[in-house]
Amino acid sequence: MTTTVMPALRSPVVRHGAEMLVAMLVGMALLGPLWTPERVELAALWMAASMSVPMALWMRYRGHGRIVEMCAAMVVPYAVVLVPYWAGLVSADVVEMGGHLLMLPAMAFVLVRYRHEHGTPSANPVIRFLGDRWPSVLSLAITIDFWASPVVPPVWTLLLCQAAYLFFARRAPRVQLVVFGLFLLLGAAVLAVSPHTGVLLIALGWAAHALWDLVHHVRDAVVPRWWAEGCGVFDLVIAVTILTVWF
Repeated sequence: MTTTVMPALRSPVVRHGAEMLVAMLVGMALLGPLWTPERVELAALWMAASMSVPMALWMRYRGHGRIVEMCAAMVVPYAVVLVPYWAGLVSADVVEMGGHLLMLPAMAFVLVRYRHEHGTPSANPVIRFLGDRWPSVLSLAITIDFWASPVVPPVWTLLLCQAAYLFFARRAPRVQLVVFGLFLLLGAAVLAVSPHTGVLLIALGWAAHALWDLVHHVRDAVVPRWWAEGCGVFDLVIAVTILTVWF
């Protein structure tokens, strides 16, 4: 099974499809909540646009072709499902669900039909900047709900984050052990103080780990830079959202 699955995962077509799917999910998380129109037609259009825009930007960043056709494959299914809705045959929920379901085979058809056409990646500085910052954007999408409903992770999760550096350490393992020891002391302090103060210490711990991620990102040490960048943004969001509740 391994010999048949792994080549498929390395296929440019499969990788292209996976990248587009992630870009769509990021758009749903970051752009979707910005506008919640009551009219079904506008809601469907905004849903398609919130997924199409980041996907189109990523395709341009990577130099993929057939961007217009791929965006059409995301918009047309909603238009198709709206017809029976206007006729009173289906509900608004069916429009949303039907658009999502029809979108996937439509995108797959365009992807397979044009066989992952690849051109020159964009030289536009804005597109290059946004594309290069994909770890930050992905982390923001993952933590978007924390702003409305802040999460206070158990203190052991901080130790788990630092343990990742121990696992991937390529340089200065002694330094990683020392920092891991500092987080152990922080965990002990959280258990020793009042719950209210413990929440503050947890927030400060996540902020400290975000700075530790920044150090690794700048030095390009221990872990890949994309890991340090994404982890740093994730840690910072947790710290800030906890502090908004604490204060």
